[in-house]
Amino acid sequence: MRFIVSSSALLKQLSAINGVITTNPVVPILENFLFEIESGQLTITASDLQTSMITALEVEAKESGSIAVPAKILMETLRNLPEQPVTFSIDADTYSVEINSDNGRYKLAGENATDFPKVPTVADGYNVNVSSDVLGKAITSTIFATSSDELRPAMTGVYLNLSDSNTTFVATDGHRLVRYRRVDVVSDMENSMIIPRKALNLLKTTLPGENTPVSIEYNVSNAYFKFNQIQMICRLIDERFPDYENVIPVDNQNTMVIDRLELLSSLKRIAIYANKTTHQVRLKITGSELLISAEDLDFSNEANERLSCEHEGEDIEIGFNAKFLLEMLTNLSCKEVTLQLSAPNRAGLIIPSESEEEEDILLLVMPVMLNNYV
Repeated sequence: MRFIVSSSALLKQLSAINGVITTNPVVPILENFLFEIESGQLTITASDLQTSMITALEVEAKESGSIAVPAKILMETLRNLPEQPVTFSIDADTYSVEINSDNGRYKLAGENATDFPKVPTVADGYNVNVSSDVLGKAITSTIFATSSDELRPAMTGVYLNLSDSNTTFVATDGHRLVRYRRVDVVSDMENSMIIPRKALNLLKTTLPGENTPVSIEYNVSNAYFKFNQIQMICRLIDERFPDYENVIPVDNQNTMVIDRLELLSSLKRIAIYANKTTHQVRLKITGSELLISAEDLDFSNEANERLSCEHEGEDIEIGFNAKFLLEMLTNLSCKEVTLQLSAPNRAGLIIPSESEEEEDILLLVMPVMLNNYV
């Protein structure tokens, strides 16, 4: 089997799906790309059993065939080649792959394509269409709040709930929660699924810069994303997602409106002085003034800053993990945020003061107990 392809075009397609491949996969053949040629089209698959990505490009080929090619050595070779047509010659008996360029010849050992695991298909599924901009924003807005605790698998992914009025993306690690809702993405059938964090990270990096329609098909066990030349199939997390609506406090008498970037800058400075284990910062709201402070008694470090804000309700003092607040404020793009609080031992809500008409973002963060409340 022989085919000719542009080195840069092949590298571009391989780079898009290379993130799936892990260094020590369960099955050694998964360190390879699966190359399949039919009617002058090269289809390339990368997989880690849980997630598979497929891409395709036109090549010059007279025959059909397939081979598994070592991913790492192929990627490194192509990265160091200038743009030129390269010829791949594959020996069907020994699975050896020879790459010929303008001034060189590279030989590597491939593997039998039949040993490569079959990629699942989504049969009897449902489908929904969403733009890449919306999907990208939904992933960016939620993925940072997923848990890395493998003992609670449901929290290691993003929960997606589709209904006829909106689509809701939710992520939580037990200490913070993000609910991102879109009213411009709807489905005839009410359904929900939990998409693993790795699949969403891959999707986020692969989504095109220009706005593109993304087709999502899904059934009980898999979700299938398709856009441009790229397809991604991922196994869904088969667990029950926590009842997140019940933890969102509704009766919050204290509201504070403040400039997001001012609060973010202040927290970045104050967090330097916080305890390195608890990352605790203290927020004290009195009248239209916010006092942010932190101390690390082990090293006698302390810092405080005052900011002006708009405040309604009683004076309140509450502690939070600075890392969580920083991450949440960084992932927002609005000018001002509203902080809704009820009591020092109850969750606080961060809500953007302005957002797109079609979206609704709510961020929840659990407090940390201050010393004077013990």
